[in-house]
Amino acid sequence: MNKDDDMKEVELNEMDQEKQPMTGDTPTGTEKNGCVKVKVPEDTEVKFTGLSKEELMKVAGTARWVRTRWVLLVLFWLGWVGMLAGAIAIIVQAPRCKPIPEMNWWNEGPLYQISDVNAFTENGLKGVEEKLDYLNQMKVKGLVLGPIHTVQENQLSTLELTSINPEFGSEDQLVSLLDRAHRKGISIVLDLTPNYEGASVWFSNAASVAERLKDACVYWLSKGVDGIFLSHLNDIANTDAWPLVQGIFNKTDGTQKKALMGSVTGLTTNDISHLLNRSSVDLLLTGLLDPAEPGERQAQVIQTLYSDHLQTSLGWSMSGRTLASLASKSPAVPVRLYQMLLFTLPGTPVFNTGDEVGLKAGEKLEAMWDLESQTEDDNATAKTIQEERTAVRNFFKALSDLRGKERSLLHGEYISLYRSPTSLAFLRLWDQSERFLVCLNWGSDSVTMTLTNSDLPAEARVRISTDAEKLAVDSKVSVEKLELGPKQAVLLSYAFPEDTFPQLNSLQYF
Repeated sequence: MNKDDDMKEVELNEMDQEKQPMTGDTPTGTEKNGCVKVKVPEDTEVKFTGLSKEELMKVAGTARWVRTRWVLLVLFWLGWVGMLAGAIAIIVQAPRCKPIPEMNWWNEGPLYQISDVNAFTENGLKGVEEKLDYLNQMKVKGLVLGPIHTVQENQLSTLELTSINPEFGSEDQLVSLLDRAHRKGISIVLDLTPNYEGASVWFSNAASVAERLKDACVYWLSKGVDGIFLSHLNDIANTDAWPLVQGIFNKTDGTQKKALMGSVTGLTTNDISHLLNRSSVDLLLTGLLDPAEPGERQAQVIQTLYSDHLQTSLGWSMSGRTLASLASKSPAVPVRLYQMLLFTLPGTPVFNTGDEVGLKAGEKLEAMWDLESQTEDDNATAKTIQEERTAVRNFFKALSDLRGKERSLLHGEYISLYRSPTSLAFLRLWDQSERFLVCLNWGSDSVTMTLTNSDLPAEARVRISTDAEKLAVDSKVSVEKLELGPKQAVLLSYAFPEDTFPQLNSLQYF
């Protein structure tokens, strides 16, 4: 081996030694080739264990914490007792809500008289049934049908109050009408005025008809009729037989009350008041409202009847079978004024067929159904009439809908505020419900009404108006001196004044 070979061997040995593990004195033997592997201990989370039971008891027993607990306990009970006392004080001082007066179905909405069934529709009683949806849209609560019984003019011997004249339909059709009307919430009243086409509706001797009338009432009420209507009620109510007729309607079997209704004409306010007391009739149409009479007299009539009788027995009507249509009462006055008056008086509004669209005497009732059809574009007159009647019907519907929702209009108090020969204003209010102010001017000149009452605010909101330009719906108007144009009417409303009972305001801070 030469010298060069020796040198290579030495280099290889040195390299091998570098690869050999170091066997020092380290106990783990983890060191290799001069590198040391060191184990670093993991960080351990420090947990809060709190005080022990003994330590807590020791701290809690100190004088400082004992005082703190007693202070917090006393404050809690003082706050609780204070809140309880405040609640009791508010309850005691708050005004009591008035109990709702007893209401019957004929007080909940307008009644609708269909005197001539065949004129109302082409199909008699069956046609009336087909128009129930229309009447339901008008919020009608009851129909006064007929008379539809069999009788020849002025012939007492031909009177059959329990038989339907075939010209109007059959008993089966009436029963079908009753069934469907009841399902829609509409009651049916049958007009049993005996000699309705004759000179004397009671054949000049009401007592001679009383027994037949009593039997007929029992018969039709058993068939499901909801009430009986009698014209010239004063004639039969003055007979000895009346208590027997009236007694039929005092019987109740837990179902809807049956109504005894009537109408009178030509009587004074005092006579009508006496008749209401004596007859105990459920609803009486007085016939006292007359647009030809001054506003002062109208206000006096309303106030007298309202003061002396329950408004649930007062019926207001200005049209009917023996009267002209509502639009014909005073042609110069828009029919919407009369609609507003009837809907807002304390009592039940009663309308005749065609009043809701403003039909005049002599106009056919078919015109009501033509409103849904299109008129010819070149017939400007017919189109104008159709638009006007549609507007009148919408006005009627709005009043009917509002009256059915608002307690002040349904059974609220009546307060007269203003009267003149051609105008009238009154207030309807009930407990804490929204109030309604009714103002009407049927004269040919504008009128400025000075309205004063402790309940009135400075401004009120227009709900329904015949003057859309000056008294737009939802606008605010001053009520202290309200100006109303000729032949205009407006229905205003305002909220219950909370400052009448200041303690109510504290409820919001309680």
